[in-house]
Amino acid sequence: MEPLIFLILSCMVLGCIAGVLAGMLGIGGGLVIVPALVYLLQVKLGLPLEIVMPMAVATSLSTIIFTGFSSFLTHYKLGNLDMRVFLTCSVGIALGAVVGAQFAAYMPAEMLKRLFAGLMLLLAFRMAFGQNRVTEYSLSRPKLVGIGLGVGSLSSLLGIGGGALLVPSLVWFRVAMKTAIGCAAACGMVIALFGSGSFVLAGWERIGLPDYSLGFVYLPATAAIVSTSMLAANFGAKWGHNLPIGTLKKIFAGFLVLVSLQMFLN
Repeated sequence: MEPLIFLILSCMVLGCIAGVLAGMLGIGGGLVIVPALVYLLQVKLGLPLEIVMPMAVATSLSTIIFTGFSSFLTHYKLGNLDMRVFLTCSVGIALGAVVGAQFAAYMPAEMLKRLFAGLMLLLAFRMAFGQNRVTEYSLSRPKLVGIGLGVGSLSSLLGIGGGALLVPSLVWFRVAMKTAIGCAAACGMVIALFGSGSFVLAGWERIGLPDYSLGFVYLPATAAIVSTSMLAANFGAKWGHNLPIGTLKKIFAGFLVLVSLQMFLN
């Protein structure tokens, strides 16, 4: 099978998995998409790591624009979205996403890979064993902007939707879990929009990028993932609204541990 055809078919399957996780957990799907794209772009297309890492992150972000929009609409219809929290947090997220993408575009590829794997390992353990604690303090606009700035920077740097960081932050300030997941899904769309746009500019004249690239965004992978992830995100949001997700989080966390260890070792 032609490498490009294999990559497109693999990305369509990947889109189903990422979409369900994005809708159900509000995590954007990047924790699955980035390591999968690193493998596909490096092994199947034979691209060097210094191009593969920023391209995997950028392409992951570009798909979250569409997945996040689908998840956002579903959560809005289900009443899981607090527009005040979403809009205020988005101010910091937009700025942070641009800054994080610029760092990722020029960071050494091996350092970016290890940073991604390390954070994935920490998030996996938190997802499996952490508890969403609450504080006595309530949210204010400066706090929301600050949370958004931090989450946007890290998420854009690593190509993730930010839900794994944003959900516990909002729950800490006594936002209901389902509302936090809905806001995280919507904010993931903002992270992806500004982050991927920054990656397009950073890679616009980069030498050595494959055909069908828009800056660091690899369009065939984006189109293939989006073709299945938007519908899957819709189903994931509905399942997450009706089902307990504790067991799923532990299973997903175990998967993240295995993938992060593989990225460290390989």
